[in-house]
Amino acid sequence: MGVILSIIIAYLIGSISFSYVIAKKIKKIDIRKHGSGNAGATNTLRVLGKGPAVIVLLLDIAKGMAAVWIAAGLEAVPFLSSGAEGLAPAAAGLAVILGHNWPVYFGFKGGKGVATTIGVISTLFFFPAVYAGIVAIIVIIITRYVSLGSLLFIIGTSLLLIITAGSGTHPVSYILLSIILSVLAVWTHRSNIERLVKGQENKLGAK
Repeated sequence: MGVILSIIIAYLIGSISFSYVIAKKIKKIDIRKHGSGNAGATNTLRVLGKGPAVIVLLLDIAKGMAAVWIAAGLEAVPFLSSGAEGLAPAAAGLAVILGHNWPVYFGFKGGKGVATTIGVISTLFFFPAVYAGIVAIIVIIITRYVSLGSLLFIIGTSLLLIITAGSGTHPVSYILLSIILSVLAVWTHRSNIERLVKGQENKLGAK
C-alpha cells in the first residue's frame, strides 16, 4: 500500500511543470512552443534567461528530493511498509521523473527529467552522484553540451552503483532504479544523441 501511495503522490508532484508555469507567469507563453520545445531548465535559460532558469532548476531538483523523502516517510509507517528495503523511495523516484516527463496537468508533454533525476539520485545515492556529477560538469564546461553532461551523469552514476553492488552499500531496488533511469535518459535524449553524433547539437549559451 505504501509503495502504491508513494508512486501516486510522486507522479502528481512530478507533473508540476515549473518551467511551464514560470514561462506563463513571466511572458504569457507556452515554453514548449519556444526554443527546443522542452519544458526544462535548459530551455528556460534559452527562452527566459538565467534567473528563471536557476529557479526552475532548483524547483525541479526539489520535487525529486521531496518525492523520495515522502516515500521514505511512508515506508517507515509499519502498516504501509512493503518490507522490501528502499522499494517505496525507488518507485517514487521513478514516478516523479515520469510525472515531469509526461505531466498529467499539461497534456502529458513535459521535459526530459534531468533536474528531477538529479534530485532523486542525489537523495538516494549521494556519493556516486557526486563523483559522476563532477565528471559531467567538467564535460559540460569543456564541450558546452548540456545533453552530453546529463547523459554522462545519469549513466555514470548507474555504472558506479553496479560496480559497487557487491559491497551492499545500496539496496537492489536502488541499483535497478539507476539502470532504468539510464535507459530512460537515453530514450528521452535520443534526438540529442543523434545531433551529437552529427555535430549539430546546441551548445550552452548559443542562440
